Amino acid sequence: MPVTTDVRGRVLLIRLDRDAKLNAMDHAMTLGLDAAMNRLEDDPELWVGVLAGMGRAFSAGSDLADPDRNHTERGGPYGLIRRPRRKPLIAAVDGLAFGGGFELVLACDLVVASTRARFALPEVKRGLLALYGGVFRAARALPLNLAREMVMTGEPIGAERAHALGLINRLCAEGAAVDEALQLAEAICANSPVAVRESLGVLNQAIDAADHLAWQLSGEAAARVRASEDSREGIAAFLAKRAPVWRGR
Repeated sequence: MPVTTDVRGRVLLIRLDRDAKLNAMDHAMTLGLDAAMNRLEDDPELWVGVLAGMGRAFSAGSDLADPDRNHTERGGPYGLIRRPRRKPLIAAVDGLAFGGGFELVLACDLVVASTRARFALPEVKRGLLALYGGVFRAARALPLNLAREMVMTGEPIGAERAHALGLINRLCAEGAAVDEALQLAEAICANSPVAVRESLGVLNQAIDAADHLAWQLSGEAAARVRASEDSREGIAAFLAKRAPVWRGR
């Protein structure tokens, strides 16, 4: 199974398990993550979720060999990105979170990461746009100029810098992200689940209301980018493992 789940008391541990492809999201993984998130939201015995990646990466984002079947009715992209949620979700990052993988992190409520974690929005290197909220969610989670730098250069930032700037809630040693995230989840579970859900709901609903225009602008920009020659060249170059030749059109 490309997505596995494990119940730890009141916590649902969700693992992306496609290490051969750096946990890149294809149709099967999207369906698996959607099912796991449905379970978290619908089971009253589960109070908190932890999302982690198995192997070398949290997630490398969309699988460009299967890019067009990664939406679900309840969760939107990857089954998570635009999902209305009531329960806290913690990202446990031990490795790279690039492109859509970083957008998965930004869709979570809290972030625990190891010192080997790296975060990037490299879409511009492929003639693409980070269309799953990465552009505007990065600008909310990080200082504005750093978000601009990440969006325009596609270069990654390391865990220490991300922690110092507030993206990461808890920084830990390599291999310890899941255990640290489970400890944070248990600290949340020690509180009233009703109070936690309502408090988180106020925060997230206010953010979602402000994001309405951002989603519209992101969709319009993504359509323009996807229609460009550069976009076709970027994807072809990536799949052929060669440097792209940009035409600026």
